Amino acid sequence: MIRVRNLTHRYGDTVAVDDVSLSVADGEFVLVVGANGSGKSTLVRHFNGLLEPDAGEVSVDGTPVSADLVAARVAVGMVFQDPRDQLVAATVGADVAFGPENLGLSRAEIDRRVDAALSAVNLDGREGERVADLSGGERERVAIAGALAMEPTHLVLDEPFTGLDEPARRSVLDRLRALHTGGTSVIVVTHDLRDVFSLADRVVGMADGRVVVDGDTESASTRESLSDIDVRLPVTDPC
Repeated sequence: MIRVRNLTHRYGDTVAVDDVSLSVADGEFVLVVGANGSGKSTLVRHFNGLLEPDAGEVSVDGTPVSADLVAARVAVGMVFQDPRDQLVAATVGADVAFGPENLGLSRAEIDRRVDAALSAVNLDGREGERVADLSGGERERVAIAGALAMEPTHLVLDEPFTGLDEPARRSVLDRLRALHTGGTSVIVVTHDLRDVFSLADRVVGMADGRVVVDGDTESASTRESLSDIDVRLPVTDPC
């Protein structure tokens, strides 16, 4: 479980997250939604200690993130909105293998994880290609594969579908569905609910650094609670 208690984060004089408390249960699929600047990306970057709170606390599986950063970063995989923020190696295969290698896994296990992660994002057989030669959408898929290869118990993705073509988008959605079914917590940060709304258990809506919506998708689908926070809603059947 990820638990956030009275979290506040400031950038200078600007309060980006304002006294937020929430939890994400094991195996839960949560959408964190809101307009640009609402605080959603800042919030989730506390889940594995990429940011430190000015007040409050975040714990993962009962342990404060500040007490064990390594454990938090193994348990909580993160895919950033801009893949350049996390790509670290020259080739596709080396980049996806970087995390598992740092866990001290066997070569056979590393290779298994790399193969499975690349297959999940439709990059099978492209281990030797240079990251610098890839398109923006392909780099985003490599970043997602790198997070998947860590096999975290909680996976956080910040606007993961930007720049993906339709086959890649479908592949990633299928993988997220499978992870959720298998018991992994999935947290997707987005302003566009169309692709992921049907997969989610819960919607957390943010505005001005605060949680203004928190409920299951059935109650959120009434749209009344989401209509004022500038998100792109899923299309509903008028019939």
